[in-house]
Amino acid sequence: MYDGIVQELIDELGRLPGIGPKSAQRIAFHILQTESFDVTRLSSVLIEVREKVKFCEICGNVSEEVTCGICRDPRRDPTFICVVEEAKDVVAIERTREFRGLYHVLGGAISPIDGIGPDDLRIRQLMTRLADGTVTEVIIATDPNLEGEATATYLSRLLKTLEIKVSRLASGLPVGGDLEYADEVTLGRAFEGRRTVN
Repeated sequence: MYDGIVQELIDELGRLPGIGPKSAQRIAFHILQTESFDVTRLSSVLIEVREKVKFCEICGNVSEEVTCGICRDPRRDPTFICVVEEAKDVVAIERTREFRGLYHVLGGAISPIDGIGPDDLRIRQLMTRLADGTVTEVIIATDPNLEGEATATYLSRLLKTLEIKVSRLASGLPVGGDLEYADEVTLGRAFEGRRTVN
């Protein structure tokens, strides 16, 4: 424990996701000890992000405009929608350069333990987007964990009522991974998604 404002800084940094007490302390001391660190710039960027960044009214991705660059891009294929949990997932998929359709960001995953149900996600907005019949395939790209699987199952059951192809991203063993360290779900998925070798 540190006195006053230093501890307050560590506490505030520790409230950020993925930053534990030791990381928060390390960041705080980096800010304190590095004279070239521009605290004013950091604080102005944080304020600017809060003021300027919104969520796209179509897909839910982050944007400084009413609609994001992906939704505005006429080169994207509107017949495919990839459903993801968070905006950061859009970036991950875009880095692959494999998908040229549109996205729909749910804003999380179904998690009864955390009190998050289907009504807390952007599922109603997805159904509205699918109502006009433009979309021919929905690709569910939720995380391969308990919450992501629950969300994918819920969505696939809901979308069965529509005449739309529903697919799920394949999952399995990572490149460079060892079989002995793979959990049962991942290994099972790898078997389900196996391909014929020519």
